[in-house]
Amino acid sequence: MLEPEQLKTWLVKVARKDAEAFRALYDASSPKLFGFALRILHKRELAEEVLQESFVSIWNNAGTYQASLAAPMTWMSTIVRNKAFDALRKTDQIVEIDDDSFDPAVMAALESSDPTPIEALQLSDQSKALARCFARLESLHRQAIALAFFHDLSHSEVAEQMKLPIGTIKTWVRRGLARLKICLNPAEQA
Repeated sequence: MLEPEQLKTWLVKVARKDAEAFRALYDASSPKLFGFALRILHKRELAEEVLQESFVSIWNNAGTYQASLAAPMTWMSTIVRNKAFDALRKTDQIVEIDDDSFDPAVMAALESSDPTPIEALQLSDQSKALARCFARLESLHRQAIALAFFHDLSHSEVAEQMKLPIGTIKTWVRRGLARLKICLNPAEQA
């Protein structure tokens, strides 16, 4: 059985580009991950290729692994799954996974509608960016937007709550949203 704590330790070292830790991580987890890829792809050569691509991705992205979002094996399995599905899309094969003989935790992660670890990380990054941009707005504009969007109040309800004219609220919300868009997507403004 693969010990999650040991896998986490190796991933932390791999994030610092420790080749020995990467070798240990590969030796410990590759048989299981290869079996997983093979169950999806049904072709040994394709599974080997996907496993290699997956470990390159693990090497390059180990620094993004967050233990609070997923167990190490689930995180790596998600990378293998995504690479395998990419390979299937290229070959137009049908996906069949024999879930009776595979790790129940990994199968649960595959069937879950929850965000994958990478998706959760992206959501987390987007949330941080939104919070950073939101904090840059003037306080009254922040308050108007928060009441409108987080408390689901109409512009007239926001105006009533803030004891200001509705036109002022509409202007603040419109300008605040425009500033958020610019802050979140600076490339679009160039």
